[in-house]
Amino acid sequence: QVQLVEFGGGLVQAGGSLRLSCAASGRIISSYRMGWLRQAPGKEREFVASISWSGGSTNYADSVKGRFTISRDNAKNTVYLQMNSLKSADTAVYYCAAARAPSGPYDYWGQGTQVTVSS
Repeated sequence: QVQLVEFGGGLVQAGGSLRLSCAASGRIISSYRMGWLRQAPGKEREFVASISWSGGSTNYADSVKGRFTISRDNAKNTVYLQMNSLKSADTAVYYCAAARAPSGPYDYWGQGTQVTVSS
């Protein structure tokens, strides 16, 4: 089992920045693909970014490319999402997720952290 806990959400003005952290426990996540997904009110959960187990490969949703950066520190069992130039459209609950396989659905989820961007 992997337990994931997100930190760093909050209220920020449009154009500002936030850094989300996802701390894993229960197992070492160095071999897991990690991702961030988000769900806005009244909308379905959507993919934001993912990172391979080594950190050598990252993927981003078109809506966040150039503004968000996903990274990981396997020594700390932690994944990060640096969010810059935030927009009101980025307001959502952000979830951290872990997957044993290099592709396909995620196996473990955090409880989510709220990010609210005021315009």
